[in-house]
Amino acid sequence: MELALIHEKDNVRVSLENGHKYAVRAIKQGEPVIKYGFPIGVASADIAPGEHVHTHNLRTALAGEQEYTYTPDVAPLPPQTPREIRAFVRANGTIGIRNDVWIVPTVGCVNELARKLSALTGAFAFPHPYGCSQLGGDHLRTQQTLCGLIRHPNAGGVLVLGLGCENNRIPELKKVLGAYDEARVRFLNAQDCGDEIAEGAALIRELREQAAKDERQTVPVSRLTVGLKCGGSDGLSGVTANPLVGRISDRLVAMGGAAVLTEVPEMFGAEQLLFNRCVSEAVFRKAARMVNGYKAYFLAHGQPVSENPSPGNKDGGITTLEEKSLGCVQKGGAAPVAAVLHDGEAAQGPGLHLLNGPGNDMIAVTNLTAAGCQLILFTTGRGTPLGAPVPTLKIATNTALALKKPGWIDFDAQTGSEDDLFELLLAAADGQPTKNEVNGYRDIAIFKDGVIL
Repeated sequence: MELALIHEKDNVRVSLENGHKYAVRAIKQGEPVIKYGFPIGVASADIAPGEHVHTHNLRTALAGEQEYTYTPDVAPLPPQTPREIRAFVRANGTIGIRNDVWIVPTVGCVNELARKLSALTGAFAFPHPYGCSQLGGDHLRTQQTLCGLIRHPNAGGVLVLGLGCENNRIPELKKVLGAYDEARVRFLNAQDCGDEIAEGAALIRELREQAAKDERQTVPVSRLTVGLKCGGSDGLSGVTANPLVGRISDRLVAMGGAAVLTEVPEMFGAEQLLFNRCVSEAVFRKAARMVNGYKAYFLAHGQPVSENPSPGNKDGGITTLEEKSLGCVQKGGAAPVAAVLHDGEAAQGPGLHLLNGPGNDMIAVTNLTAAGCQLILFTTGRGTPLGAPVPTLKIATNTALALKKPGWIDFDAQTGSEDDLFELLLAAADGQPTKNEVNGYRDIAIFKDGVIL
């Protein structure tokens, strides 16, 4: 079994075959276990040299909310030679790398209607169970997420499909939506027409005719915003795929582009590394409030902040949330943190952005899409077929997964190079389909935190 020492300070090595950890030396009960050069918890029993280190002898050291200190460690990235892509330039100056027609329901009551229209016309429908019986901030979050989809530049056209009696009826949604491209967006209340299928199909035909006029233009890659996500992680996620994606993110940011890192609970235990890279104390304060706010959300529901690694994560060698987080944040590379985004906010300008939201895969890819990401780099060690509304490049942490699931996986991080992955990103931006697109796997889920009437 080949074992790798990730950092010179580590007291565990990682198997490059199964992602599990093994002690470099004797570790006493109560002593920190070190991986990536940082504590990933404390030994819950004495550990002998060479012994397997996992849930039976390692526990988390995470607690609740913390006071953080801003210790700036912001370094500029090395310059990169600019690159170009071919994209659709929208009326507001944003770019889309696809020219699809989307159906966005305002409420779950019209989900089946949206699916029928999708089957009839080929437009992509994004059903969800919300849009009514919600109140306050919970209702607003649903509206903000849907508005992010309606405004998304990858959509050459959008049919907003309502019922007519819901809380989130179209006139109310428009108040949150604000300005939009009237040439690319149509609205239909199903209760207002006699044959909603015929009228919906007619509106989609109009949108297709409008989108057919759009042509790809050469634009700098600096106009691209890429989402960063991991799901079905394993012990190699922080060794192969996530560091690789971090280098791709840095390369894009150095060219003037934007990258968006989310999954706030998977920053717990590694957040200070991100905080120190904030470009200003104001950005640091926003980031600290975001992390502590999410911890408060856990505690308000009577749940420990450390309860995160899934059964699949543990099978793949991840033991504690600190370990998962230290691997997870590596997708953000070394770029300075330019901004913190909340519900309804899109990435503006270059740099690494932190996006508030959970680690749940479906919600996270939806939030990244709603934040304006045209493409998502999604690393996985266990494998997942999930796709976002936007192209979702699946990057395997290990060759065994890439060989086992070639229908899911776009890239093998254990054997592929940084240059190869960057070229694949550019090809996807230019229109080359990703595996989720080939399979037709596109889903959304909206974060829910409130009463249901």
